Amino acid sequence: MDLFLIIAAMVAVAAFFLLRSSTKKSLRLPPGPKGLPIIGNLHQMEKFNPQHFLFRLSKLYGPIFTMKIGGRRLAVISSAELAKELLKTQDLNFTARPLLKGQQTMSYQGRELGFGQYTAYYREMRKMCMVNLFSPNRVASFRPVREEECQRMMEKIYKAADQSGTVDLSELLLSFTNCVVCRQAFGKRYNEYGTEMKRFINILYETQALLGTLFFSDLFPYFGFLDNLTGLSARLKRAFKELDTYLQELLDETLDPSRPKPETESFIDLLMQIYKDQPFSIKFTHENVKAMILDIVVPGTDTAAAVVVWAMTYLIKYPEAMKKAQDEVRNVVGDKGYVSEEDIPNLPYLKAVIKESLRLEPVIPILLHRETIADAKIGGYDIPAKTIIQVNAWAVSRDTAAWGDNPNEFIPERFMNEQKGVDFKGQDFELLPFGSGRRMCPAMHLGVAMVEIPFANLLYRFDWSLPTGIKPEDIKMDVMTGLAMHKKDHLVLAPRTHI
Repeated sequence: MDLFLIIAAMVAVAAFFLLRSSTKKSLRLPPGPKGLPIIGNLHQMEKFNPQHFLFRLSKLYGPIFTMKIGGRRLAVISSAELAKELLKTQDLNFTARPLLKGQQTMSYQGRELGFGQYTAYYREMRKMCMVNLFSPNRVASFRPVREEECQRMMEKIYKAADQSGTVDLSELLLSFTNCVVCRQAFGKRYNEYGTEMKRFINILYETQALLGTLFFSDLFPYFGFLDNLTGLSARLKRAFKELDTYLQELLDETLDPSRPKPETESFIDLLMQIYKDQPFSIKFTHENVKAMILDIVVPGTDTAAAVVVWAMTYLIKYPEAMKKAQDEVRNVVGDKGYVSEEDIPNLPYLKAVIKESLRLEPVIPILLHRETIADAKIGGYDIPAKTIIQVNAWAVSRDTAAWGDNPNEFIPERFMNEQKGVDFKGQDFELLPFGSGRRMCPAMHLGVAMVEIPFANLLYRFDWSLPTGIKPEDIKMDVMTGLAMHKKDHLVLAPRTHI
């Protein structure tokens, strides 16, 4: 199609909406940067580290500001006080999700909890997840899986230590979480370097990428044809077909009567039993099962690995904190030879290190988009219905009103002193790695369990140093942001066996 005709059509549509908006009542909207006609502030957005860009804007315009992203209005929250107003005081009015093409398609039209609408279906499915999938007893039932996979990782590190070599902790931890998630979700252990694991990872990464992709139709409703011209629609269709085929194969295996029964009942076994029982007021289909599986594998695979990598990065940069954490775990565990999950409650400093790492480097730096259901006010400003809302958790973690004058410093002791009672369970709005309110991550306990056991064993079993010639100040802290925020450069360290 001729480019001039496309531009002319866009200008005509923009003029229509400008004229229509001029007849509306005057609103006291939050301040924000001026944008361009049609595209708004789209040209100013930073693709790779939006949390940093939005944080800088909050310093110019305040803890709540607005932008136009194409034809959509976006409001950004950057303080603990306003996060509380949004996620607690007015939570119900902000429970909707914007209908974004990639998210709707890959989540089975919103059947997956993360990207679905706050409906009776959502409430019923969330209750089912909390009772059947993510309860403390269910999380505990997977303890052997976590500890076995942790031991496999430790054996690789022992081998490297015996050879005075180095290990890529980023790679090892990602392999650990992939294996744990597959065993928990499917009851299967893939060869870490085999074709089945490669297929799983390729499908997972493409799913994550498309869940985080904005399509032309998301921003310019009348120009969805550009998704076809650019190949985005074809890519989305192809990726969903590959995902659906893979998940259907897993369902078929579960239904096969000759299939060996797994030692620990997997999530897919539980969901297929629910499918057979049909206990809900709505029909629970194979599509519902597949969507629920996505709730487990999409956020669970790389987030836990990212948390441990960030925690180890900060400890290697701050040797005194490393020594304090190692002394604690070694004194508590003694000469048992390994850290088990019953040891974790007796390790308050280790938990403080995890909290401080999550504060400084929240693996979900911007909480999943919300959308205003009805006109509202936040911080004294008007927020019209259908406004997309972002909570910049990375900025909230640096809110000086909540964290004092040193929010950029790594100080785990703050969680044992002045912020002793602060936790990430959704009631303390200055620390939001799992969100809060009705849309809070339902798998928090499962995720934390996948962080604590490998982290504690790394500290207990090995002493750590940087490769020859590298100093703590040389460590780069650049981030790579997708659905989860990873350390851009892999963390490579030299282990020495302690026990």
